[in-house]
Amino acid sequence: MPHINIGVLASGRGSNLEAILQACEEGRITGKVVVVVSDNPEAFALERARRRGVEALYIAPGKFRTKLEPEIEQQYVKALKDRNVDLLCLAGFMRVLHADFINAFPQRILNIHPALLPAFPGLHAQKQAFDYGVKIAGCTVHLVDEGVDAGPIVMQAAVPVMEDDDEESLAARILEQEHIIYAESIQLFAEGRLRIQGRRVQILPPNT
Repeated sequence: MPHINIGVLASGRGSNLEAILQACEEGRITGKVVVVVSDNPEAFALERARRRGVEALYIAPGKFRTKLEPEIEQQYVKALKDRNVDLLCLAGFMRVLHADFINAFPQRILNIHPALLPAFPGLHAQKQAFDYGVKIAGCTVHLVDEGVDAGPIVMQAAVPVMEDDDEESLAARILEQEHIIYAESIQLFAEGRLRIQGRRVQILPPNT
């Protein structure tokens, strides 16, 4: 089975990164994380990577709050390509990527979002869902395009909202599902079982 090189972009604590690293160690993902890159020098994700012997890089993001400057994006792309990254995973990376970055890894960038897209894109999705009063929340793994949480959907998991939930308890239960479906989606990519046709992502059966 193919063994893929995974790059991860993270801005914060790196909970999903940890789940990916663990899945690789346990063989649930036939691949390895070869580099973690962050726009935040204090991101705990960098420490998580170092603890597991994974290269951890900080690349200063520049002057913008929600995006990277084009020349800095190229630094990110070069760092990833120099390490032969096959699949790029966003794990709490808090910046929108431009077309040139996305086109450097065509249909090879995944993101995890803590809501059932297309509902509640953007920041604080769990709070958005909770405040709206939904009965079913959840999370989504999707391919990254130039929109905000707008790319084709790979996998979703539903999480019921309990009567005694608050935003924090709901977010914690959603996070448990994020860890599961992100690893599963990465493995589907590794096995070559994702077929993208427009907005639809078809999951092929094994060995086809």
